[in-house]
Amino acid sequence: MTLVQLEYIVAVDTYRSFVTAAEKCFVTQPTLSMQVQKLEELLSVKIFDRSRQPVSPTEIGAQIIAQARIILQESGKIKELISSQQQDVLGELRIGVIPTVAPYLLPEVISSMLEKYPELKLLIWEYTTEDIIHHLKTGVLDCGILATPLSDPNIAETPLYYENFVSYISKNSKLYKKKAVDAEDLNDENIWLLNEGHCMRNQVLNICRSTKNNRLQGLEYNTGSVETLVRMVDLNGGATLLPELAIAELNAKQLNKVRYFKPSEPVREISLVTHKNFIKKRMLNALQEEILAIIPKAMKQKKKKDIVGI
Repeated sequence: MTLVQLEYIVAVDTYRSFVTAAEKCFVTQPTLSMQVQKLEELLSVKIFDRSRQPVSPTEIGAQIIAQARIILQESGKIKELISSQQQDVLGELRIGVIPTVAPYLLPEVISSMLEKYPELKLLIWEYTTEDIIHHLKTGVLDCGILATPLSDPNIAETPLYYENFVSYISKNSKLYKKKAVDAEDLNDENIWLLNEGHCMRNQVLNICRSTKNNRLQGLEYNTGSVETLVRMVDLNGGATLLPELAIAELNAKQLNKVRYFKPSEPVREISLVTHKNFIKKRMLNALQEEILAIIPKAMKQKKKKDIVGI
């Protein structure tokens, strides 16, 4: 049994395809299939049910793959030990970020990290929270940046900052004249929401429990973009809630539509999350330092803030 064989069965389980797994492992499909078959012959069990599409592990195969992930994670610690001794930040870091954080946080962080660590390779995907957690557990991602708490015993959370929610209100709304709002003010307002699957949608609904979901006659609009929510308010009225970092993208006229909440303001906790067995600590620490370097001081403090659940 070899580590390469374990890598191959984990890849097949992750991508549920021998062809895709081979591409991701940079080998030919016959080579990968032959190594998986050799492992099955060695263990005298079938790890995958090849008659099903997509390919899926057998009952015993799922247990073997779970153990293979642990073995590969533990073996990776050897390289991490060497990297720690050399004080280097190098290698590949695979990051998943929720779409309501990525455009406002990552551009500056990426630029700084690539300049400081030329031997570091960043691979970044925008995913929903559910997808990030799944990919952390299956080893597709090394870490995620998302809203917490998750309350998952297999996921380690490191809070980074606490970001206020602000309301964005149409000029035609009766709330436009207010200097600050509270959740009750929004009860009778039509609110534009992100589509299902986005944690920020759940947080907005938690803040405005009685709020109506905006539905213009003949229209049901599903979006995963905060920028689209702003445009819908600008053109069709109503209101929406935005993460505070997003208002830096607004023009002067749009900023006049922003209203902060009265104390205690609702906030979302944004954390760096990993699987509990994560080993690339030096790269993770470098990422954390770069994020904290650009976050306003007030956002790093948890006191007197009402963290909204997801």
